[in-house]
Amino acid sequence: MSQLPDHRRMFLKWLAATPALSAIAWQGLSQRLMAAGSAGSGNVYERIGVLPIINARGTWTYLSGSLILPEVRRAMEQASLQFVDLFELQQGVGRRLAALSGAESGMVTSGSAGAMAAATAACIAGSDPAKIWQLPDTTGLKHEVVMLGGRIAFDSAIRLAGGKLVLAETLEQLSSAINGNTAMVYTTWRDERLPKALEVTRSKNVPLLLDDAAGIPPFENLSRYAKLGVDLYCFSGGKGLRGPQCAGVLLGRKDLIDAALANSNPYEGAVCRPMKAGKEEIIGMLTAIETWEKLDVAGMNKEWNARVERIAKLVETVPGVTTKIYVPEEGNSYPTLRVMWDEAKFGLTVAQCDEKLRSGNPRIDVLTNRNPSLVSAVSEGSDPKHEPPQDQLEIVSMTLQPGEDLTVGRRLREILNAAKSKT
Repeated sequence: MSQLPDHRRMFLKWLAATPALSAIAWQGLSQRLMAAGSAGSGNVYERIGVLPIINARGTWTYLSGSLILPEVRRAMEQASLQFVDLFELQQGVGRRLAALSGAESGMVTSGSAGAMAAATAACIAGSDPAKIWQLPDTTGLKHEVVMLGGRIAFDSAIRLAGGKLVLAETLEQLSSAINGNTAMVYTTWRDERLPKALEVTRSKNVPLLLDDAAGIPPFENLSRYAKLGVDLYCFSGGKGLRGPQCAGVLLGRKDLIDAALANSNPYEGAVCRPMKAGKEEIIGMLTAIETWEKLDVAGMNKEWNARVERIAKLVETVPGVTTKIYVPEEGNSYPTLRVMWDEAKFGLTVAQCDEKLRSGNPRIDVLTNRNPSLVSAVSEGSDPKHEPPQDQLEIVSMTLQPGEDLTVGRRLREILNAAKSKT
């Protein structure tokens, strides 16, 4: 089949974009009417000089994670209306989490990092009150934590509880890294290496903590790790689960969960006491998990994919712009749009386009190499010479709200078209 001439290809791209372009026109009219009708109503953020953002980057903490599910919002409001004993609440939620996941027990934490700290304290001090009060001083206690796969930006949560990091970059290094001082093995590995790592840790009688902060969806991961026999595993509440941003969940062996609770709020004198999860977050976290049992994930994926498809059709009306839709394997595993152009020919870099999107009105945050929340001195992994991947501009569909895909597509198209016109 012969290739279509350039003008023919562009005509077809414009034809494909026609529905989205028409929707943009209606959206503009609707927004003007709404603005006129709500003049002076104010906004909780804007009244203190903070402008909201269209989040096309994904569930990043500095962008406030995700938006909680309506069911979660209602449950948290109900939880706020009464007093409750937090010891009893965590026990009750733990039983329910066990039933939902297949793990022996569970608890709500202050995010995945809070779960890491609680798990570390549990594996070092157990439920012994004297040892709990001693932390983070680990004199005379097993306190080494093997970082299987290398360091990560969040391992300060382990060090806060008294853990001393020991690096094991590969599976082959794991066995020799474990010794009489090893309290726990930590990893983010979720592939075929995980069962092999568990074989080693079981033979050494050392618990393994799996951190899968952004691991839901798929919801099956909630029970998958219990079936594999992972000692402890955790998820963030403020990512794909769309629970409270300042909550997470730790699941696993009952003896270790009990120890993690003993090292946490509301115990006065426990090292993880400052990492509070209130009654609202605890109920909200449980409700998010219960809600995910009933969600139409296929329908959600269809809508997420439709959003990035509309954006792709809009930006591809600019000659020289191409796109790719895919689902990342590591975190933010939702239909994602990569937008590509020749930076030299356009006279526009990814970083410059990113800046124009963030400084416009409305403000739009997309996924690039820029990470304002990363401490500049952080070095992850094992290769000190590791170079960051080539800067690319991507749009994550899940955090876009209805209609925002048209706004993002229109603005991105304007920026790319203006750059193309100059050259």
